[in-house]
Amino acid sequence: MPTVSVKRDLLFQALGRTYTDEEFDELCFEFGLELDEITSEKDIISREQGDQKAEGASDVVLYKIDVPANRYDLLCLEGLVRGLQVFKDKMEAPRYQRVSPVNGDPQRLIITEEEKLHQNVCRKRTLVAIGTHDLDTISGPFTYTAKAPEEIRFRPLSQSQEYTAAQLMSLYKTDSHLRHYLHIIEDEPLYPVIYDSNGVVLSMPPIINGDHSKISVNTRNVFIECTATDVTKAKIVLDTIVTMFSAYCDEPFTVEEAEVVYPDGRMFSYPELAYRTETLSADFINRRVGISETTDSIALLLTRMCLRSEVTGETDQIQVEIPPTRSDVIHACDIMEDAAMAYGFNNIARTTPRTYTVANQLPLNKLTELLRSDLAAAGFTEALTFALCSREDIADKLGKNITETRAVHISNPKTAEFQVARTTLLPGLLKTVAANRKMALPLKLFEISDVVLKDEDKDVGARNNRRLCAVYYNKTPGFEVIHGLLDRLMQLLDVKPGRNHGYHIQASEDSTFFPGRCAEIFFGGKSIGRLGVLHPDVISSFDLTMPCSALDVDIEPFL
Repeated sequence: MPTVSVKRDLLFQALGRTYTDEEFDELCFEFGLELDEITSEKDIISREQGDQKAEGASDVVLYKIDVPANRYDLLCLEGLVRGLQVFKDKMEAPRYQRVSPVNGDPQRLIITEEEKLHQNVCRKRTLVAIGTHDLDTISGPFTYTAKAPEEIRFRPLSQSQEYTAAQLMSLYKTDSHLRHYLHIIEDEPLYPVIYDSNGVVLSMPPIINGDHSKISVNTRNVFIECTATDVTKAKIVLDTIVTMFSAYCDEPFTVEEAEVVYPDGRMFSYPELAYRTETLSADFINRRVGISETTDSIALLLTRMCLRSEVTGETDQIQVEIPPTRSDVIHACDIMEDAAMAYGFNNIARTTPRTYTVANQLPLNKLTELLRSDLAAAGFTEALTFALCSREDIADKLGKNITETRAVHISNPKTAEFQVARTTLLPGLLKTVAANRKMALPLKLFEISDVVLKDEDKDVGARNNRRLCAVYYNKTPGFEVIHGLLDRLMQLLDVKPGRNHGYHIQASEDSTFFPGRCAEIFFGGKSIGRLGVLHPDVISSFDLTMPCSALDVDIEPFL
């Protein structure tokens, strides 16, 4: 859930009254939010960087409020206050309008939501990039085009000189904020750029705006542009940001439209600020929520959630108007949820479900729990490791090529340690051994968890596979210990040795294991795993210095 930080006193001033921390926490709960933390800038810096760095920082109380990920209209102070005021019947939900451009007196605007939108609905600028500009410093019409990096030259925000786009890519590789977005376009032959009619660069989306049109404290007219790879998301973002700004316009909640001409000649006016209506019955809401309210009462509840509602001529029917700020409402169930929120979850009577079900453990999980206890009784210690790891962990360090691993790769991973979903449990156990080298030998570890493998037959293109992995680390390889663990495992599973209906092992070669010290495990004629002495290169790649044996087996065939 995104978190919005607002100054407490400024929030209370906008709400028109003062709350205690407990009262505001309760108000947030009623509205479907959560007051996550009460802090200050000084406390945050002190906690993250130490007391010395926090000297001179502001003591102003901040409320950190968790907002549902689909409520883009609540990601700034203005939207938050507007929603709470309507919820508390202190104001009516505004109607947003677009008007033709006129030469009116400019109005100062406050920008607070752009970055929150970039991180959420814009998916870190991969779907939509927002640019805000001082309209008085530029002139239309504006042109959105693409050019070679060497042909784009301008002075970016907060810089004192001009750079080409190629130079900017090098400059921002060390920027703690912008470097995370460079991968979106840096390998493309052409970069997107927006010019005004005089050839002034407004922005190079999705990286940086030009310094020429930057917003300042004296800005009174704002031009907002959204470039996107997803036009639906672009419309949502543009509608959201202009409706938040519109409260400060000369005529509140009105926005001047702009005409967009596409290369094929199509013309559209944005923002759309489109309203739509949904009709549903009071009985639907009463039954789903578990209340008994009249049609008029439910219409009032929905109106408190910024969904203007009225009873139609037909009995029991409610017509609900969905404003452009509520892109999260896509189904009658969403409207029902808002009605429940306005009614108050604590006010809904507790009832016993009519359905009678008997809970039971999944067979795979039951088998896992039984094996965990018995392996611990066999003298092995259980480890729980991360499901994500680096490409190097499951490939290079194990003597394999990444293309052979059937690994699911994480797009734009946060760290190098979490690049792929693991295809084997072995790297996690070897890392655990490396972190506990000072413990008394031998180290005997096991883990029974899921790995993730690509599978084209699945609708999501991948599947989970429950595996058991164990390692024995000592001054001697201890292959007999791992072999004994395999025999004990089969004894617990009531599987007898045999080539046709039981289990057997046969010599095999695997780059992860020492040549001539690896065996493949078969059950019912099918390969289910391997055991053996690890290759010295594998051991050293995990910073280990002694021999190690390992067992890796699929337990799903035993269900």
